[in-house]
Amino acid sequence: LIMGFNLSGAVKAFLAGLVLTTLGSIVAGIPNPLDPLRMVKLLLVIATTALALISMMFLMMVRVNDPLVPRATFGVLNTLLFFPSGAVYPTNGFPGWMKAISVVDPFTYAVHAFKSLLLKNTSLAAIGFDLAFLTVFTVVMMTLATLLFRRSL
Repeated sequence: LIMGFNLSGAVKAFLAGLVLTTLGSIVAGIPNPLDPLRMVKLLLVIATTALALISMMFLMMVRVNDPLVPRATFGVLNTLLFFPSGAVYPTNGFPGWMKAISVVDPFTYAVHAFKSLLLKNTSLAAIGFDLAFLTVFTVVMMTLATLLFRRSL
């Protein structure tokens, strides 16, 4: 049940991410945005990121009865986690407390992977740690959600 909910949310996020990444790359003037090898790497990052964020949201939803509460909470959390991710400002310029947040922030690893692939067209080896972190994060979030969901039944 939990895996089904996560996969359905991840499929929607994957499709939206695919469209936005492709259109954004074309509009931004990224060289060779439709290169097949680059697209495969981007699809992998989009899928991993979608699963990580959806599983985090599902973990928040497990104990809540009102469906609007997790959406509002995730909206605020999404905004708060965006700033220390390095999307706006490089993480090496952050103060110590913000660096500590960025180390555990899944957005940081997603942003690094997207920047590396879109702007530098790097290999999978260059973003291997990012993908590993997002995968481990997904497994931890899904495991915790499963344990909490079983206890609430």
